[in-house]
Amino acid sequence: MRGKIGILTINDYSNYGNRLQNYALQEVLKSFDYEVETIVQDRPVLSGRSRSIIMKIKDFIISSKGNRLQSIKSRIQSKMYSQVRKEKISNLRSFTSKYINEASVRISINDIPEFVAQEYTFFVTGSDQVWNPNFGFANSIDFLEFAPTSKRIAYAPSFGVSNLPQELEDNFRSYLQQIDHLSVRENTGAVIIEDLIGINVPVLVDPTLLLDKKKWKSITQVDINKPNQEYLLTYILGEIPPDVKEAINLLSKKYNLKLVNLADLKDSKRYVVGPAEFLDYINSAKLIITNSFHGAVFSILFERPFIVADRLGNSPSMNSRIDTLLKKLNLLDRKWEMVKKSKEYFNSDFSNTPRLLEYERNKALMFLKKALNIRDNK
Repeated sequence: MRGKIGILTINDYSNYGNRLQNYALQEVLKSFDYEVETIVQDRPVLSGRSRSIIMKIKDFIISSKGNRLQSIKSRIQSKMYSQVRKEKISNLRSFTSKYINEASVRISINDIPEFVAQEYTFFVTGSDQVWNPNFGFANSIDFLEFAPTSKRIAYAPSFGVSNLPQELEDNFRSYLQQIDHLSVRENTGAVIIEDLIGINVPVLVDPTLLLDKKKWKSITQVDINKPNQEYLLTYILGEIPPDVKEAINLLSKKYNLKLVNLADLKDSKRYVVGPAEFLDYINSAKLIITNSFHGAVFSILFERPFIVADRLGNSPSMNSRIDTLLKKLNLLDRKWEMVKKSKEYFNSDFSNTPRLLEYERNKALMFLKKALNIRDNK
């Protein structure tokens, strides 16, 4: 073993993408002959992602002030959906226990044992939106300030915004200047760093794209509630745009496809599935319609027909990560606005994907090897 690497990422156990990118980064770093652990950070505030989930549940439940019967019904629904959430989080925790090596030590802003900085050869922060100032993240730990500067590596983290709040710019500038090996996941992130500290950093793909289809298939699991017939899979976070909703229903009826809605609380049996089942649902779908970054990633990796809709209510910077991904892999024609015109619902052209993916993977691996001081023997 070359040594030991500690990953710092988001550990809220409520999001498929986060669990899968954590696993992927772990596996890539292990391939360099390192022992790899994920260090869990106890965060003092409710994360923005968790808040958005709670708001989604509240929005879903229709309450009527002054209507006692409706109020009782709402409380029953609220309790029911709370149980659904608990079951989903339990399944994500089970996946984590099985596939992700979490360190026994936990850290927080107010409690970082002195031995942590010395126990690991390197620390890697990322990927995901660890630097998003609106999510309650982006504290000094997320920038690895507790570790010696020589041990700090940022692999494809995301800011999740196109502009930082002015009051945070000085803090971010100071943090970033102390990381020798910087990269980001989106083009908007590269612009932020260039504006703050005047350097160009590489835009690298999400860790999930560094593992091939065979590796991902090896951890898929079939859900007991998976349909026996062909199905149209939706994984849409937040509100579904009216024209997209209309297309989903029309395509389902026209092609006799059962609807499977993985992000819909009303479809509770499937809403609660873990990451391994999530992968299998995408791998087996006749068509995927999503506004999720990782929904698009795994559609591409499994080479399944897919359509990407913009996420309603989000700033352009939140959609930037998907735009960056599709542009890199020459798949911008899979955006809903283009598919709506072309009518090529099932015609995803992946002929160039392997070549483009290989280029992006090599670029990412070269970055990591340099950061880890690994020299290929030739």
